[in-house]
Amino acid sequence: MTVIQTQGVHHITLNGADRQTSIDFWEVVLGMPLVFEQPNLDDHSVNHLYFDPGDGRLITIFTSEDRPRDARPNPNGIGNLHHLAFIVSRAAYTQASERLSAAGFGTSGEIDRGFMDSLYFRDPLGQLMELACYKFEPPSGSTHADVLREAHTIRVAAGDLNIADAHLADAIAALTARRSGRSADGA
Repeated sequence: MTVIQTQGVHHITLNGADRQTSIDFWEVVLGMPLVFEQPNLDDHSVNHLYFDPGDGRLITIFTSEDRPRDARPNPNGIGNLHHLAFIVSRAAYTQASERLSAAGFGTSGEIDRGFMDSLYFRDPLGQLMELACYKFEPPSGSTHADVLREAHTIRVAAGDLNIADAHLADAIAALTARRSGRSADGA
C-alpha cells in the first residue's frame, strides 16, 4: 500500500459541556484565543468553538447548553484519548503549577521525562492535560523530532533506558556537524 503522507495535526475536536465552560478554560486559563464559532455542520443543535493553541492550528470544542459539566476523570480504556499535551516555554512552565492552582486546578507537580519536563492536570470536564517543555532547542534547520530521533539512536547504542541530557547534547552536536559537513568531534 502506498502511504498517505500527513503534514501535521490539522485540528483536534473534543466534546465539551456548555459554551462558557469551554471559553473559561481554553481561552482564560490556557490563553488560547477563540478564533471563531459556528454551528456544528453535522448537528446544528451543537455549537462548534475554534481555539488557537499557539501554532496556528486548531483545538475545537463541540458545546451545548444542555450538557452538564462533569469533572470526573474520563475513561482510560483502549481506544480512548489518554491526554493532550501542549508545548510551553520554560518561562511559562515554571509558572504553570502556581497559575493552575490559583485557577482552581490541581497538578501532578513537575515530572522529569528526560528530554522534557511535564506537568499534568485535568480540565473542567475530566480530560487529562499535559504542559510539556523541551529541555533543548534544536539546531538551526532541524526540528525537535530530528534531535529526538538522533538522541534515540545514541541512547539505544549506549543501552540506556531513556533519552537524557547527554544523548540530547550528542544528538545536537551530530546534527550540527552534518549540516556543516564536519564530524561530530569537530574534525
